[in-house]
Amino acid sequence: MSVRELVVLGTASQVPTRHRNHNGYLLRWDGEGILFDPGEGTQRQMLRAGVSAHDIDRICVTHFHGDHSLGLAGVIQRINLDQVPHPVVAHYPASGQRFFDRLRYATAYRETVPLVETPVAADGVLARAGAYTLEAHRLSHPVESYGYRLVEPDGRRILPERLAAHGIKGPDVGRLQRDGAFGGVTLDDVSEVRRGQRFAFVMDTRLCDGVHALAEGCDMLVIESTFLDEDVRLATEHGHLTAGQAGRVAHEAGVRHLVLTHFSQRYTDAAETFERQARAAGFEGEVTVARDLWRIPVPKRS
Repeated sequence: MSVRELVVLGTASQVPTRHRNHNGYLLRWDGEGILFDPGEGTQRQMLRAGVSAHDIDRICVTHFHGDHSLGLAGVIQRINLDQVPHPVVAHYPASGQRFFDRLRYATAYRETVPLVETPVAADGVLARAGAYTLEAHRLSHPVESYGYRLVEPDGRRILPERLAAHGIKGPDVGRLQRDGAFGGVTLDDVSEVRRGQRFAFVMDTRLCDGVHALAEGCDMLVIESTFLDEDVRLATEHGHLTAGQAGRVAHEAGVRHLVLTHFSQRYTDAAETFERQARAAGFEGEVTVARDLWRIPVPKRS
């Protein structure tokens, strides 16, 4: 059975707190795992969340500030220590190659697993896997930063009433799906387009074109909301978003489930305020103010 869920490993910005670890998010997408922004402490959070190194097929780093990348050294070494039986692909801003190299070889260890480095240098498609296309878009932050977006190919949904109207049943349904036509009836005649799911991961950034491109039409948008709206000046100055800005982006993009995360340490327990400000900006879908070790399912196809 396929599983699509976000495992939240950490939700703090800049520094960890007593209740929030540095960033870290594992997206389970059917049989594949994509680890986003492993900050310091990610390896231990994985243990607490029931995530193993074997679950990681791809690593996506938005930028090379420590709260988004200091955990890379431990995660990469754990992948090799546990002798993960498949190659792992790593995406990160090409301008930060020196930082990636330092983290990858921070200490001595025995390399047993191929790590395929695929740096990001421009907007566009990074990979075409069977279950999704992975894209990147440039964000606006003091250091080069990219957000990531998964797009599942559209499929088709069989409509039983149309099958019945054409007298197609039993094994003939399978033949129609396999061949695209049967007895003069085409697949289009008895089905409709089933829109593929979309997921986006947007971290440290001001409002910019990349934010909107990543969020467009997403079933789940995981987005930083470092500050509350009253601190919008600080957010803009340091290259971040507020809860209200994140909510407005989600509203304009038609997002179904908005996941707010990456919170400043200045807010000790303001979950209700973050959600309230996101909704005040017009967002009416599902909102989750993320907490460490939560598992958040991707919405089912509509």
